[in-house]
This record gives sequence, structure tokens and C-alpha cells, in this order.
Amino acid sequence: MGEVTAGTTAPSARERLLQAALDLLVHQGREAVSTRAVSAAAGLQPPTIYRLFGDKEGLLDAVAGYGFRNYLADKHTLAETDDPVDDLRRIWDLHVEFGLSTPALYTLMYGEARHGTSPAGREAYDLLRRRIARVGAAGRLRMSVDRAAELMHANGVGVVLLLIATPPAERDPGLPGAAREHVIRSITTDAGPEAGGDHGPAPGAPAAVAVRAVALGETLRDTETSALTAAERAMLTEWLDRLADAADSGV
Repeated sequence: MGEVTAGTTAPSARERLLQAALDLLVHQGREAVSTRAVSAAAGLQPPTIYRLFGDKEGLLDAVAGYGFRNYLADKHTLAETDDPVDDLRRIWDLHVEFGLSTPALYTLMYGEARHGTSPAGREAYDLLRRRIARVGAAGRLRMSVDRAAELMHANGVGVVLLLIATPPAERDPGLPGAAREHVIRSITTDAGPEAGGDHGPAPGAPAAVAVRAVALGETLRDTETSALTAAERAMLTEWLDRLADAADSGV
């Protein structure tokens, strides 16, 4: 956060604590984020943390989300284009850049075995899933949206955590790009000979995924766009996912 000037609103206690904790995390590492250090850096009393966040774990969850959203806001690179597959490449590259530029924050989101994925990690996953749903709506996905999202997410997180754990001088700079293209070839129908693919689209999979994306409003997941009831949506989702994944598996 920048310096408060005349005519601007002073940051709230919550914002001061989040920024102080984020600064400590980014510059000094996870162990530096104690309630005493955060409250001192924010110029507040330690009980304020418990009043606003419940406990230290609640503070860390909030810091992860705060840092992640600030990072995305600074990048201005998430606008959708006419090519949803190329948009996947861009979101993968942004994910890698985020992890390598803020390793302590990234590890807080993805590398700590606390109680599953952090809220910020789920927010990032939902963003990825919406982008993959656009590929499905365009008829260019080889499998269900859920399977494709899980494959891309698992590979992306694995690559970044591996690079974070590797000394910078020993890192393979071509690994993220190679992993990205491997995943793209695996989940989309764009894997022609020019892309190094060795097979065409799985029969039936792109159509099933496209039908699901349009019928269920997958590309606008936060908005109820379907005329189907909840039970009908659930049944159609199950049928189309089974069709798409069975076609991709050759069943």
C-alpha cells in the first residue's frame, strides 16, 4: 500500500495488519509472521488480530488472499482473448511468475498442510477452472472441465514448488514452458503434429464438454444462467462428465 496523502482514506486496522503481515512474510519469511511482530509493524495491539481474524491461522488465510489479489491487480494480464487455449498459457505463466516472485506467499497458499487448500488457493483454482470451461465451451477440450482443471492445477503447483525448492542457479528455465505445453497437449484438441501431439481429439469428448459448458453456464460459474433445476443440473453434469472422460480414456 502506498503512503496515505491528503484526500485519501486512511487504511483500516484490518488493512494495516494485512499489509504488515504480508511485508513480513515476503521479506523475512513465514517464521517472521508472529502476532507480536505483525501488531507492532501495524502500530496496533495484539488483541486486535484476534478480534478481526479469530486466530493466527485466520490471519494467515487472510494474508494469502490479500497478497494473491494484490498480485493479480498489479499485473493487468487476465483479460480474456478470442483464443481460450492461449489464455490458458497466459494464466499458467502468471501462476509460475507469482510463485517464483513471492515464494513465501505461494508456499503459504499451496505448500502448508494445514486444513487443505487455503481460501486464496481455492480462489486461484476457480479462476483456472473458469478459463478451462471456456475451452470446453469452444469444443476444444479432450476431457471434462473438472479433470482438465485438476491436471493443470496439479502440474502447475508441482512445477512451482519444485522450482522454489531448487536453488536458483540450478533451476531449469525451460521446465515451466515444457510442462505447460505437455498439459495443453493432454487436455485440449489443439495437439496436432505442429504442436508435437501424437493423437487427435478423443471422439465425443469435445462435444460433451461443450454441451455441458453451454447448458450449465460453466463459463459464468458464479451466475445461475441455466433453466435447469439443481437436480437436473447435477444429473446432466454427471452424464456429460462420464461421456467426456470415458471418450478421453478410450472406454
